[in-house]
Amino acid sequence: MAASLNRVFLMGNLTRDPELRYVPSGQAVATFSLAINRVYTTQTGEKKEEVSFVNIVVWGRRAEVCGEYLSKGSPAFVEGRIQSRSWEDQNGQKRYATEVIANNVQFLRGAPKPGAPAPAAGAAPEEIESIDLGADAPPAGKAANGAATVSDQGFQGKFGDAKIPRAQGKAAAGEEEVPF
Repeated sequence: MAASLNRVFLMGNLTRDPELRYVPSGQAVATFSLAINRVYTTQTGEKKEEVSFVNIVVWGRRAEVCGEYLSKGSPAFVEGRIQSRSWEDQNGQKRYATEVIANNVQFLRGAPKPGAPAPAAGAAPEEIESIDLGADAPPAGKAANGAATVSDQGFQGKFGDAKIPRAQGKAAAGEEEVPF
C-alpha cells in the first residue's frame, strides 16, 4: 500500500463568528472560515497579496469553546485534516465541499466574546489565559508558551490535545454527517 499523509496546519483570522450547532446525537459542531494571507513578490518586483479562505469544522467540547471564545477577526492556529464530502441539495443537484476537520485550535490572542467570562485578574486584556472545560468559571492559569490551555476532569494540556478521552461508543470527531 502506498504511503499517505493528511495533515494541515493553518494560521489566519476568522472571517465570521463561529456557527455552533448540535447534531441529533447531541454532539456539538462549530464551523467557521479562516482567511489566510500570502504576500509574494512578482518577477517585476511588485508586491502582491493573495488571500485563501478555508472552511474549518470543530467537534465536541472544543466546538463549544471555539463558539464561546472566538469571533470574527480572531487570529487562530488550526491543526487538522482535509476532508471532502458530497450530498444532494433540495433541487437534486450534487454538491461538494472540502474542509479542514480541526484536531487542535489555538487562540493566538484576543479577549473573549462580549458576554463571555472576563480573563483572570492581572491578565493582559488581549490574552486568553486558559479555558476550563469542566466549569463556568473565568479562565485561570497559563501555558508556558502563552497558548490557551484547557482542563477536562483533571487533565491539563493545550487546547486540542488528543489525550482528552472520548466518550465510549461515540464516533471519532468529524465522523457524523452534518446538515450544513
